[in-house]
Amino acid sequence: MRKSILILSLVSATVLAGCMQTDGERALAGAAAGAVVADATDNNALTGAALGALAGTYCDDAGICN
Repeated sequence: MRKSILILSLVSATVLAGCMQTDGERALAGAAAGAVVADATDNNALTGAALGALAGTYCDDAGICN
């Protein structure tokens, strides 16, 4: 169950970070979204922020963001 929540937060952060123009903006948006989702699901907000920042940074490289 815990892994599915973290995967959900990672996917959510990636989708939300797609609206930004630079890697830095996407990382900040992903970190914020990851922390909020992790906190709302009673997980570690720092871990959620780290995963969200990674997802936001690399979503453009993976072809998810345009």
